[in-house]
This record gives sequence, C-alpha cells and structure tokens, in this order.
Amino acid sequence: WDQTLELARIAKASGADMLRGGAFKPRTSPHGFQGLGLEGLQILRAAGDETGLPVVTEVIDVRLVETVAQYADMLQIGSRSMQNYPLLVEIGRIDKPVLLKRGMSASLCEWLGAAEYIAKEGNLEIVLCERGIRSYPSGEYSRFSLDLNVIPAVHAETFLPVIVDPSH
Repeated sequence: WDQTLELARIAKASGADMLRGGAFKPRTSPHGFQGLGLEGLQILRAAGDETGLPVVTEVIDVRLVETVAQYADMLQIGSRSMQNYPLLVEIGRIDKPVLLKRGMSASLCEWLGAAEYIAKEGNLEIVLCERGIRSYPSGEYSRFSLDLNVIPAVHAETFLPVIVDPSH
C-alpha cells in the first residue's frame, strides 16, 4: 500500500494525468508474478482517490470485467489480450474509457479490428496505445521496436486518439 501511494504522489507531483498499474499481470511463465488481484485493485483505487489521479488497470478475463470496472476509471486491454474477442465484446458493454494496447505482432488492420469489437457494443471511448512490435531476429533479451510509422496511418484510418508507450 505504502509503496504504491508514495509512487502515486510522486507521479502526481511530476505532472502525471493518470495512475496506471497492474493489479493482474499476465506473464509468459506461470511462475512469474501475476499481480495482487483484488488487493491490487484496492491499492490502486486508494492511491487514485488520495492523489486525484484516475486509475487505469488491465482486465485479463471476461469474468473480472465488472470487478475491475468497480475500481478503475479506465480499463486497459493489454497486448496479450488484444485478440481475446469475448473480452473485447464485454469491455464494449461497460461505460468506461478503454486503453487498447496494440498486440506485439498485430497489423494495423488487426489493431483497428479489436477496437471495432469494442465499439460495436456501444463503447466509443477508446484510446489506442502503440507499445512496440516484435522485430526479427529476436533474441531472448531483445525488446520491442517502437513502430512510429503506424501513428499517421492510425490517424488516416480512424478518429480514435492514439498515444505511444515507449517503455517496452
């Protein structure tokens, strides 16, 4: 609790507009840290309430959409979930903004198609997030390549806002 609250205060003082954290963390290895779940949601909500920062966190499972929506101001669809169509449909039925991260190997068409699954259900409050794609050859320790070329293409194809997350 204390660590998240301290970081939220620092983020706010540094000019942050949102508090994004992962209560649920899908990992490649089932042995990796998977997040704190409900306790993580409660921690994020408390930090958001104290700092006045809206909370953004990932939803990874259709069964958790309502629960996460109770704590978050914006729901994130992570790269690994971008093609989880039942999840996209359920998110489209929720009255919360959505941060839709581009899949790590997704084409522009696939990314916009994922947004359409959400929009088709009535939720047009979608923010697209370019977070980098896999480039080849790719070794065990390589990172993603930020695809800045996709930004003007997104603007040409949709009215949806797009942000860039270079952290990957």
